[in-house]
Amino acid sequence: MNHLPPISPAPASKKNDNPLLAEWDTRHQTPPFSRIRNEHYEPALHAAMDEARAHVEQIAAQSDTPTFENTVVALERATELLDRVSNLLFNMNESNTDDELQRLAERMAPELTRLTNRIYMDERLFRRVDTLYAQRLTLHLDAEQAMLMEETRQAFIRHGVSLDSTARRRYEENSARLAALAQEYNRHVLADGNAFTLHLTDRDALAGLPVHAVEAARQEAAQRGVEGWVFTLAYPSYGPFITYSDRRELREQMWRAYNSRGNRGNDNDNNAIVQEMTALRHEQARLLGYDTYCDYVASNRMVGSRERLERFMQELTDAALPAAERDYNEVAQYAAAHGGPSPLQRWDYAYYSERLKRERYGFDFEQLRPYFALQNVRQGIFELYGRLYGLRFEHSDQIETYHPEATAYEVYDGKRLAGVLYLDLHPRANKRSGAWMTEFRDQSWMNGRDVRPLIQIVCNFSQPVGDQPALLSLAEVETFMHEFGHAMHGMLSEVTYPSLSGTHVKRDFVELPSQLMENWCRERIFLDTFARHYKTGAALPEAYIAHIRASERYQAGYLCLRQLNLGAVDLAFHTLTEPLRQPVEKFEREHMHELLPSAEGCTTSTAFTHIFAGGYAAGYYGYKWAEVLDADVFERFKERGVFDRDTAESWRIKVLSRGGTRPPAELFRDFMGRDPQIDAFLRRSGFDSDKTTNQTNGLSGIK
Repeated sequence: MNHLPPISPAPASKKNDNPLLAEWDTRHQTPPFSRIRNEHYEPALHAAMDEARAHVEQIAAQSDTPTFENTVVALERATELLDRVSNLLFNMNESNTDDELQRLAERMAPELTRLTNRIYMDERLFRRVDTLYAQRLTLHLDAEQAMLMEETRQAFIRHGVSLDSTARRRYEENSARLAALAQEYNRHVLADGNAFTLHLTDRDALAGLPVHAVEAARQEAAQRGVEGWVFTLAYPSYGPFITYSDRRELREQMWRAYNSRGNRGNDNDNNAIVQEMTALRHEQARLLGYDTYCDYVASNRMVGSRERLERFMQELTDAALPAAERDYNEVAQYAAAHGGPSPLQRWDYAYYSERLKRERYGFDFEQLRPYFALQNVRQGIFELYGRLYGLRFEHSDQIETYHPEATAYEVYDGKRLAGVLYLDLHPRANKRSGAWMTEFRDQSWMNGRDVRPLIQIVCNFSQPVGDQPALLSLAEVETFMHEFGHAMHGMLSEVTYPSLSGTHVKRDFVELPSQLMENWCRERIFLDTFARHYKTGAALPEAYIAHIRASERYQAGYLCLRQLNLGAVDLAFHTLTEPLRQPVEKFEREHMHELLPSAEGCTTSTAFTHIFAGGYAAGYYGYKWAEVLDADVFERFKERGVFDRDTAESWRIKVLSRGGTRPPAELFRDFMGRDPQIDAFLRRSGFDSDKTTNQTNGLSGIK
């Protein structure tokens, strides 16, 4: 077996001067955040790119016959330092950014993209990989090696190695521009969100708002040095306001501000970016031989093809629509009967829906908050993973974090370190909205070295107010469980190669392990383990749990249609075959099956970071795709007991630990013993009671 000689790393002087290039002598080689400053990133990235180029050149120029080790594995290792530095930069740009870091990310993203393109357009490298691929049946590769071979070859093809020189240049220019635009788009959304506040000084204007929302707004005002109450577009502030405020004109003001981010005609406007990105993505797809960008994406997903994806979306829409219309009509009729507007506007729906929910179930779901103190929820999740997988979470003061609000935990699997988990759970002005999981370092096991992952969970949960701890809504508990599902997918990975580890799976499969965990939030046996009143310590009353279960299907059709609408808009953008000429707002409106009137000046697409600044372009459908899968899988857990260790261990071994080492359909079949079925999702959502739904109980798109 041939091995590459070592390549000279960056000069020692550079590494000693720059903590991003030096070996980290910290606990578990975690990032030494206190030593890292903004000015370190750019020189570190350039040094790491130089090192990566040297590695790649040596692989391409060697005279040795290609082997799996000296070509495929060598390529896997060629960008180790660069991956470490760039992961840190882009994670910090999302969770703890400033103007300098944002501009740096915008400058460096195109450079990094150009380097990636140059690697995967190198014909010398591709010849070596392609030679090995042609010999793959005689190389005695195991399943993971075969998958790495397949994915490596596909990376070359999907980056245009077969294009002629003119098309290559265009592909490179487009992809670099797309990388810069995504960073700019994200910066605009953050800036536009931070630019708006609703400052109230009249206590009567607070009518209907929960106590915790009022107190949080008072605290926000005090921090800003003003009297009264300040509400922001951070979701813990915006969500309760739009749901509970009795002041309709203020709800409208908040709703319009939230839903016009990136669409205000100011310096943060994203309309031109959306138009340019969709045009560039289409051109990229056409250069590579695909009719649309959606065709390009779907060909490398679990769904397999655009035709299958469109069939899935249409059949699921047909299944959800009767329930969605029924849900809408119930809320509209309730509002009309209680002096509300007709027709309902978008800033009315959450308000009247919540009032109807309270009346129907005889329960105010805000009463759950005192039982969901953040520290108790966190401990309950820790204990759940202890019961399911034997994991132990230990808070560590010896591991540095990047912000005082972030905390670090060592996660142990028996006596062995499974990885390090960072939690960053409250909103800040320098942190993007939403919730996500990412890695500072992937799990891998190359050259006999067990590299454990460094996992980050970032959320925007309700904050502590005064002496009161952070009290979460049920939706926030579900979000926490969702992101923890992603985190443990990364943490429990046991593969050799980092590019196949953890959540490095097909994008429409990656949401399965996370959405699966949300199901536990409605199981009494789980809630009983941690839901205690933060003052009295009393357990969550049985009647409250009954209300949670009874409301499980409340507005399920409407909420499903909303998600499908977002997926439909995503597909509409990415099945364009000509540049988008009309306004983004108008285009979006034409591709949503909306039950509520549109609102002038408001659109989702100019702040739809999932598809324009994330990895979900032509892939937002994946949430519903994975939801069908998770309902199917959770029924297996329920059949055997939601704490059953044998079932959990099977899920861990056959799915979580395998990362992307096998196709997701095979992983699913390994665990379930069959292909996915739609029936559990229809039952859980209540769609199986509709006559129109009974015809779709074997949804062809999912098979």
